[in-house]
Amino acid sequence: MEETLYRCPMHPEVVQREPGSCPRCGMALEAESASAVDPEQAALRLRFWIGLGLTLPVVVLAMAHMVQGAPSWMHGGAATWVQAVLCTPVVFWCGASFFARAWQSIRNLQGNMFTLIALGVGAAYGFSMVALLAPGALPEQGRALYFEPAAVIVVLVLLGQMWEGAARARTGAALRALMDLRPARAWRIAQGAEEEVELSAVIAGDVLRVRPGERVPVDGVVVEGASDVDESMLTGEPMPVHKEPGEKVTAGSMNGAGGFLMRAEQVGAATVLARIVEMVAEAQRSRAPIQALADRVARWFVPGVLVAAVATFLAWLSLGPEPRLGLALSNAVAVLIIACPCALGLATPMSVMVGIGRGALAGVLVKEAAALQRLENVTLLVVDKTGTLTAGRPALVTVRPSLGFTEAEVLAAAASVEQGSEHPIARAVVLGARAAGIVVASAGGFFSTTGGGVGGVVDGRAVLVGRPGFLSERGVEMGGDAAREAASAQRLGHTVVFVSIEGRYAGWLAVADPIKASAREALPILHRMGLRVRMLTGDHPQTAAAVAGALGIDAVEAGMSPEMKRDRVRALRAEGEVVAMAGDGINDAPALAEADVGIAMGGGTDVAMQSAGITLLHGDLRGIVRAVALSRLLMTNIRQNLFLAFIYNALGIPIAAGVLYPWMGWLLSPMIAGAAMSLSSLSVVGNALRLRRSRLPM
Repeated sequence: MEETLYRCPMHPEVVQREPGSCPRCGMALEAESASAVDPEQAALRLRFWIGLGLTLPVVVLAMAHMVQGAPSWMHGGAATWVQAVLCTPVVFWCGASFFARAWQSIRNLQGNMFTLIALGVGAAYGFSMVALLAPGALPEQGRALYFEPAAVIVVLVLLGQMWEGAARARTGAALRALMDLRPARAWRIAQGAEEEVELSAVIAGDVLRVRPGERVPVDGVVVEGASDVDESMLTGEPMPVHKEPGEKVTAGSMNGAGGFLMRAEQVGAATVLARIVEMVAEAQRSRAPIQALADRVARWFVPGVLVAAVATFLAWLSLGPEPRLGLALSNAVAVLIIACPCALGLATPMSVMVGIGRGALAGVLVKEAAALQRLENVTLLVVDKTGTLTAGRPALVTVRPSLGFTEAEVLAAAASVEQGSEHPIARAVVLGARAAGIVVASAGGFFSTTGGGVGGVVDGRAVLVGRPGFLSERGVEMGGDAAREAASAQRLGHTVVFVSIEGRYAGWLAVADPIKASAREALPILHRMGLRVRMLTGDHPQTAAAVAGALGIDAVEAGMSPEMKRDRVRALRAEGEVVAMAGDGINDAPALAEADVGIAMGGGTDVAMQSAGITLLHGDLRGIVRAVALSRLLMTNIRQNLFLAFIYNALGIPIAAGVLYPWMGWLLSPMIAGAAMSLSSLSVVGNALRLRRSRLPM
């Protein structure tokens, strides 16, 4: 069974094998596994409900003197002892974790929110016990009891932690949604028998049956049958993909109406889905550079609050009205409680967790939070051509027959001969013929000339397909019109092959790597977002210029080696550009690593994905639009959270200290301060959760 590790949500570098608290900030560690049960939440609920049950009578007894007609025993000496008895387990059992974490923070010299809570609650409870047990040690005006605020603060903090934990649990919804795509069981065929087994029992090489309406259990290859499979969980494309024997299927994709047998190839943690889940989980634990600002503030925050609390106590003790001692203690405790820096610490991690999870559901996989932060400021998008702007595989785009021949006749003859070749152009011609509904016949006497063309006999007629020189060497004459038409197609970046039948010129075919429709949609939006786009490609300048012109790309550089791409990206950065590089091949990996943000197009090579900070599951520019939009939404959300945390403390601490009292008579009780502290953390978490509902373009 896989071991569950526990990590701090505010300090991801803190990790251990058992549940517990962070030695730096005191927060409860969270299980890395999205499916693990959180023991902290169950304990919190128990302590909260018991604490609430004991605290309500304390509040009633403490307020009895304000209620006309209340029985005298409710505000007599016996009532104060009842308050003390009920308050003690609330403080020392329900709030035990506060004091344990505070002591840990003192030992580690890492002041945190629990340092302030323990000091505030401890001061209120300790002062009350002195007033109860040794009243002579205090001046008469200062013999106030603070059992009520001590108990209420503990209960409010527990309530805030409980709500906060439930809200943080929702940040893992994206991971759980991905994990839920995996079926729990699979149908395995062994020795002619079919059995249902746990998914963990499936090994590479097993033959599995996928029934209609079931999810594909592991990554593998179809070996028998055919079906339409919905792969939108990976590609974002709503149209199902038809799968036949020899084609790959991916774990988590949904089978349609057909059934098929598949051979398992990648299982367990090796499946694409498992790797995606792990990538998202790791990214959610990563830190955005902007977190350093909150860390610098937090490092000095707790000592500053302690100084402010001491100054508040001394000021009220020396300058305040009677009862000076009671007011001094109450206001100092309020400062300690309201200033807890939990909201400040949560501001960035919560947004990162939710934002990266939202991106995963949109097909934008983030390797580290820093990449999303840098993406917000990108000024220049550098793209490869093949596989990024174009489909990455040649396709038949034009069939131009000569006089006396039909389009179908030329295509049928060419495809029949080309099916004997393994060249990508030959494959494009054959697939184009089949897509047009043309029956591809078998060719006899097939021969091939490297760099020239192919020939054979189809239905008793000699057919040649290849370059002009290949045909002319064999006595085929082509007119000037054919050469001019073909030249115009070549200027568009197309590859042209000529066809002869029975020694007569029959026409020409154009094959091209087609521009993705998604690139035509996405580029105008990227321009509106303020990004300029530059193409760096190893392809021929003429082809590159044709593609760039069709898409309105700002600049193009062709004939570039991987080293040249890397050096060009480096030079662009030196000129002051913030560069994002998008590519999908091994030749793009050096430039991806050199860029401020590397974006790997899904379906590309593993080395490209490892070199990039962001991977797009569906390899097209629409994913870049979504990634840029996500980056801007995330950074806006983080800044909102930091503002909420800073403004809360900037306003809350002076009010708790009593600066408004001389003019308005306002004082903040420790109980109200405790409620405000919990609400500040909830406001930050709630604001981060808004990212789950954000709409990304395209």
